[in-house]
Amino acid sequence: MSDETPQIEAVNPQTNEAAPAITDAGLASTAPPAVNIPYWHTALLLLILAVLSLGNAHSGHGAKSGQGHVRIYLATMIYEWLLTLFVWWGVRRSGGSLRELIGGRWQRVEDFLLDIAIGCGTWIGALLVLACIALALGMGQANGVQDAQNKLGFLAPRTGLDIVLWLGLSATAGFCEEVLFRGYLQRQFTRLVRNRWLALAVVSVFFGLGHGYEGSSRMVLIAVLGFCFGVVSLLRRSLRPAMMAHTMQDAVSGLLLRSLS
Repeated sequence: MSDETPQIEAVNPQTNEAAPAITDAGLASTAPPAVNIPYWHTALLLLILAVLSLGNAHSGHGAKSGQGHVRIYLATMIYEWLLTLFVWWGVRRSGGSLRELIGGRWQRVEDFLLDIAIGCGTWIGALLVLACIALALGMGQANGVQDAQNKLGFLAPRTGLDIVLWLGLSATAGFCEEVLFRGYLQRQFTRLVRNRWLALAVVSVFFGLGHGYEGSSRMVLIAVLGFCFGVVSLLRRSLRPAMMAHTMQDAVSGLLLRSLS
């Protein structure tokens, strides 16, 4: 008698093709199917991101009232969802799906809880890495903190409505930016350079450049933060933990800015 565990091969009734083999762990292969999204679609997305980053870097950021904050938060949420819709359109027309890009769905409650734990661990680990780099760049000193307040203070929520919208903006950034960078662009650059770690480094640089309004030093930190999120996404084969960590990072950062203002 053979000691090998038999594999069960299922057939998709819609395509009449064999589904991924199910191993003794009871899980189908999570390797994404080949989806060849045209590079012109990627180039256009990068162009839009560059224009938005330059526009934010050179804008006055004159939000001096609650209404000003509301406009900024809502406008940011709208354009991030529009960019995600553009990605969805490109993925869909090439035969893929946004769900597959994110990493499928949770099969068990344990998977959901594990992603929460990984997301929290990722956030804490990323904060430690960023703290070390910030100290090396001299950003942990009083002038560094003051510089951060000067550049980002306009974003700090003030009123109760601001806080609610800020949390919504944080969740939007956590979802949309992970889909854009660690999902879509990571896949496209991996296909282009044929090395997922090199692709991750390139995408992380683009992620940092996309935050031009934060200044050059903080753009380095943002790039490192994106790299940390990308490592976890590659190892987990899912964007969900990074989405959670990203949301926590943005939410806490805004509330911390509010307390310092």
